[in-house]
Amino acid sequence: MKRYLTAASILVACAWAPAQATDLYLGASGGTTEKVMKEKVIPLFQQKHGDVNVIYVAGNSTDTLAKMQAQRNRPEFDVVVIDDGPMMQAQQFGLCAKLEDAPVYQDRYPLAQMGDSASALGVIATGLFYNTEAFAKAGWPAPDSWEDLTDPKFKQKVVVPPISNGYGLHTLIKFAELRGGNLEQIEPGFEAMINEVGPNVLAWEPSPGKMTELFQNGDGVLGVWGSGRVQALKDTGFPVEFVYPKEGAIALFTAVCPIAKPNPKPEAQAFVQHLLSPEVQAILAEGVAWGPVNSKTELSPEVAATVPYGPEQIAKLQSLDYSVINAKRGEWTNRWNRTVER
Repeated sequence: MKRYLTAASILVACAWAPAQATDLYLGASGGTTEKVMKEKVIPLFQQKHGDVNVIYVAGNSTDTLAKMQAQRNRPEFDVVVIDDGPMMQAQQFGLCAKLEDAPVYQDRYPLAQMGDSASALGVIATGLFYNTEAFAKAGWPAPDSWEDLTDPKFKQKVVVPPISNGYGLHTLIKFAELRGGNLEQIEPGFEAMINEVGPNVLAWEPSPGKMTELFQNGDGVLGVWGSGRVQALKDTGFPVEFVYPKEGAIALFTAVCPIAKPNPKPEAQAFVQHLLSPEVQAILAEGVAWGPVNSKTELSPEVAATVPYGPEQIAKLQSLDYSVINAKRGEWTNRWNRTVER
């Protein structure tokens, strides 16, 4: 006897079928960031939002931005976490979707606001770092100023990232300001980098691994880097300290945005809000040394000492206008390669 499925039985079968998980594509950095995201941040999101399969696509900020541009007609990503400069470009290109209203956005520090389609996620300070053991052995006082990079006693002992790296770009801009220039008049910065900082530079090093190696083998004793990178090196037991220069440190942000696409997934907006929650901000501060941008985040004294934290310290960080920088960065990079790293 043949058996036929009735409409009612089909409906019952469908009702009992397991719901299909939502795939959420996240573009973000690899390394420690990927580890913390996969082990702590993403599982916490899945606990709160049900069956979401977060597919992690690791890559540096410029590579992720390039993929976003290449895929703009058929976006793969749903959410991206990249540096502030590339994020400003992503917004200018119309690659980010407008942030939906949520209470968590009202808790951000003012400098974390990046328009209506992206938000700063964590803050890192660009400043100085030094080998405390080498300084003590030489009888040198701890550095406290950007001008220490020009001191002749550090000839061939300074390590600075190149302009292609945010830390090198910040150094150029800071010396332009210290010599009477600004973003619109960068000439004094180039003159200082060529004639004052350059003679002391052992290497214009973009690689974190190589930067660490130059310090560990004793070749470099003073440099420019981010607070998070320095903390990671310090956590290995190496005698190093980060310094907020008296003329001010520059804020370098990691930023997040939901991707503009024809049929956006609600989970994308929810994930952005999740990343900005005090709970996740504390996880990122401890795990990857990103200073919280949510003012309601509470950190232990031990973690707070390792990141920019609290309204007073956050207020002292200098933020930059990337709408000006991005328009000039190609020109500056070409000039840097011809004159600074010649």
